[in-house]
Amino acid sequence: MNVLGELVARERRSDRPAFRLDGAESYSYHDLCTTAWKAGNVLRHYGVAAGRHVEVAAVAHPAPVLTFLGAASIGAVTRFGPRPASDARAVLVPTAAEDDHELTPGSKLFVYGDRPERPGTIHWETDVWSENPAIPPYDVSPDDPVLVAGDDETTLSHRETLDRAEFIVGDFGLDAETQVAVRGTLERPGTVVAGLVAPLLAGGTIVAGDDPEPADVAVVGSTEETAGVPESVVVVGADVFDG
Repeated sequence: MNVLGELVARERRSDRPAFRLDGAESYSYHDLCTTAWKAGNVLRHYGVAAGRHVEVAAVAHPAPVLTFLGAASIGAVTRFGPRPASDARAVLVPTAAEDDHELTPGSKLFVYGDRPERPGTIHWETDVWSENPAIPPYDVSPDDPVLVAGDDETTLSHRETLDRAEFIVGDFGLDAETQVAVRGTLERPGTVVAGLVAPLLAGGTIVAGDDPEPADVAVVGSTEETAGVPESVVVVGADVFDG
């Protein structure tokens, strides 16, 4: 693969599980691909384009994950962990955090979960589910930025992100049968790479939520978060770019 949009390419659609939340809400690869396309089209509708920034909640919930994949598909750059006063073109947070964000003119606030209270806020589920499930047009290069990697606005390219994900896949033996549990914050780019991109690259399953299920690999943010994790294999997000 050359760009992250290929993770949700048409030929990758299947009934195999791609994402599971708390053992209840689940997405097959067919669902994941088509919903990521919808998310990309919604972002385009609200002015997100190649090179523009999107900020999403730093949790492994379907809405932030699918928005990240949709944004990557159209060449946008994602930061996990929205800032209260953001100038990103689109910001996605849980509905409970709606009042915590005052955006600059031209930015759009999306919320997921319950419907928003403010008239200018966009309900993610409503707009995405009603969108046409067509692959959004894009022209993305492997060297284009895709992920904000730090407070200094350093970015990772599609190539860098996929190269490191391929290393995780090979080093930990991820495959289509592997379940990868996300335990750490997605504010760490290494957690995004190991917990989201790597399992999808391998065709495996992302497992997330407050009530963790058994998994083959656990991805945590730092060594301090490994205590009490029952899995035999742990990927530390803070170390992903040190190898």
